[in-house]
Amino acid sequence: MATQYIMQRDTHGWRLQVWASFAIALFSAGAGVIQLPGQELDRAFLAIGLFFCLFASFTVAKTLRDNRDGQVDTAAWVMSVWVAFAAAIALTGWGLYRMNIPAWQKNYMIVAWLFLVSSTFTLAKTVRDRHEADLMARGSGTVKTQPGAAA
Repeated sequence: MATQYIMQRDTHGWRLQVWASFAIALFSAGAGVIQLPGQELDRAFLAIGLFFCLFASFTVAKTLRDNRDGQVDTAAWVMSVWVAFAAAIALTGWGLYRMNIPAWQKNYMIVAWLFLVSSTFTLAKTVRDRHEADLMARGSGTVKTQPGAAA
């Protein structure tokens, strides 16, 4: 017997909050990189690190969701996704640690970076939930709608 899911749709307010959080995180991280004092190479490294973390976070979220009911991806793919995510986090953290900037600026960038990673996972989940609910609604009509469901 196939696994059955009850899909609860997210509210419009929740989806708005998720998108707003992601946009604010992206803007905050970008503004921090642009306004950091220091060498151009340091800022470029940090910008690349933030993009690496952003894309690696989306990839981890997708891989986890795709494999939730059993592994559908190859072991090599799953391993490379996790290695890329770990490398993105480690290299960006190392880059922030070694930057010669005041502590408050490092702290700002760390918070913006973690906010970006966190909001990326939340956005990926929200978009995927909506997609799966739409598929279920078209296919079987077993989608449960609860106006107060937020996550």
